[in-house]
Amino acid sequence: QFIEEVVLVDQSPIGRTPRSNPVTYIKAFDAIRELFASLPEAKKRGFGAGHFSFNIPGGRCETCQGDGTVTVEMQFLADVELICEECKGTRYKPTVLEVRYRGKNIHEVLNLTVKEALKFFAEVPKITDKLRSLEEVGLGYLRLGQSATTLSGGEAQRMKLAAHLQPAAREVSRSGSEGRLKRRLLYIFDEPTTGLHFDDVSKLLTAFRRLIEAGGSIVVIEHNLEVIKTADWVIDLGPEGGDRGGNLVGFGPPEAIAELENSYTGQYLKQVLNGNGVRNGDQ
Repeated sequence: QFIEEVVLVDQSPIGRTPRSNPVTYIKAFDAIRELFASLPEAKKRGFGAGHFSFNIPGGRCETCQGDGTVTVEMQFLADVELICEECKGTRYKPTVLEVRYRGKNIHEVLNLTVKEALKFFAEVPKITDKLRSLEEVGLGYLRLGQSATTLSGGEAQRMKLAAHLQPAAREVSRSGSEGRLKRRLLYIFDEPTTGLHFDDVSKLLTAFRRLIEAGGSIVVIEHNLEVIKTADWVIDLGPEGGDRGGNLVGFGPPEAIAELENSYTGQYLKQVLNGNGVRNGDQ
């Protein structure tokens, strides 16, 4: 048996409510809440980790129930969302916001970007180990508490990739020099470079290599030449799109595709492999 599980990493939303965010998705929020609950001020007030969650009663603002906003129903117009007057959009009770770690309360921490948080929590590996996976897939600019409903399809897909990088990294560390996953996984990605800057494409490829080094295999549906040129095997479908596509133009390593005269991908790929460079918008 060569494949034990297939993992589809597509651009479908990772959360359909504003309560879902980057740190809840990659399970880093649990460690952040535990850190705040361990502070002397929190213990003095009898606060547990649950008091630093905006999803359950305890420390959240009950006026907005941890949403930070309240919905005003309009009789003949669309409902209007307003900043909660009680918590001023912070989602928490004032007493919870008085507990600070290195000068910041839980609300201010959730407003940090991933890149900022990596420095802020530098001495807490339990948190940074999880956040680092987001940085590695080019999502260092996201705020920890940013609503998942505001993420683009490409960002959602890279968030899923970040979540898969964590178990892969754990398996590598456990297995020593071999660095192999215990299960044979096949990952399928659908246009993961959508909306990515060139530098972030490089980070994405590095993340792919980590999955492969951990024993996984990857199939990528992609048009980005920087991704295509690094593949072990390319299946070129076309020659064009829609009714003029859908045929098998060729298959093989990138160098073989570059030599196909009837392949549009090959024409541009040849230039990239020769170091001339082609903008993806020119494809």
